[in-house]
Amino acid sequence: MKKHIPNALTCGNLLCGFLGITCCFEWSLWWAAYFILFAVIFDFFDGFVARALKVSSPIGKELDSLADMVSFGVLPALILYKLTQNEGGMMQAYGAVFIAIFSALRLAKFNLDTRQTDSFIGVPTPANALLIGSLPLIAHYHTEFADIAKHLYLLYAIMIVMPFLLIAELPLIALKFKRFDFEHNKFKYILLICSVILLIAFKFAAIPLIIVLYILLSILKNLVEKP
Repeated sequence: MKKHIPNALTCGNLLCGFLGITCCFEWSLWWAAYFILFAVIFDFFDGFVARALKVSSPIGKELDSLADMVSFGVLPALILYKLTQNEGGMMQAYGAVFIAIFSALRLAKFNLDTRQTDSFIGVPTPANALLIGSLPLIAHYHTEFADIAKHLYLLYAIMIVMPFLLIAELPLIALKFKRFDFEHNKFKYILLICSVILLIAFKFAAIPLIIVLYILLSILKNLVEKP
């Protein structure tokens, strides 16, 4: 029975992706963003539970990628499409499809790349989805950014930059701890501490800052620890 628990959690991730997509059709983009947050929680715990119970299977790995494609590929692309649609026009909004396409490429590369055991190569799809999902939440809860959809330069920048970062040959920090001493995990601890401080100070507006900090700290780690 226990071998099915991680797969059930993965299906919870997939369910969140589906529900988020239906919210986009109803123009409840902030609810769609919430479902990305819920999907991230399910995505974290399916792997955590699989390791804790010492159960894994080839179908679990494939199911995880398929669920991630829906929740962290299609759903954020649809959110970005909807945000851009009214202000930028239909043709420009279709640029959001590159988020979905390059998320699929990122997930396929991850399944085949044996280097990504202790770090990631390219921005993980959940991080990209959180970045895009934070936009309607910022607009909903931070009145000073209520018209975030009108900042088309920002939306277009995400369409152009994030697909590239998803598949870039850029080693990034993975929050996996084999040991907990500060010396071997200082960049991870700095990221976690700064993230908590930013979330307390800026709430949902902190999410884009955390993603940028994550990338910058990873680059700094690569420079400092370069052999």
